[in-house]
Amino acid sequence: MAPELKDLLFDFNELYKIDLEAFMNQHYRYNVPVDNFAKLTGRSLAGFKRDFEKVFHAPPGQWLQQKRLAEAYYLIKEKGIKPSAVYLEVGFENLSHFSFAFKKAFGIAPSYV
Repeated sequence: MAPELKDLLFDFNELYKIDLEAFMNQHYRYNVPVDNFAKLTGRSLAGFKRDFEKVFHAPPGQWLQQKRLAEAYYLIKEKGIKPSAVYLEVGFENLSHFSFAFKKAFGIAPSYV
């Protein structure tokens, strides 16, 4: 093997991984599958899940839902935005799933906040 290729081929630094915490806190509202979040942060799906658990102490799906619901609660209660407008803004695909998850998390339907 050419000596000049050794450093390139066997460089195990994590140069292409971006700051997971900053990235997720900035982009959690996007309705993106977890495997796409992994690619966007320069990780395999397994590496993403492993790194995610280390940073957030929760699985990605659970953290995303909690983060989105907390943001939705704030937007509804503090900003007066209707649930029918909030669910898309925080990354849910449909209103019925959002309403179900919201009620399960907070014990009240989003329309009664």
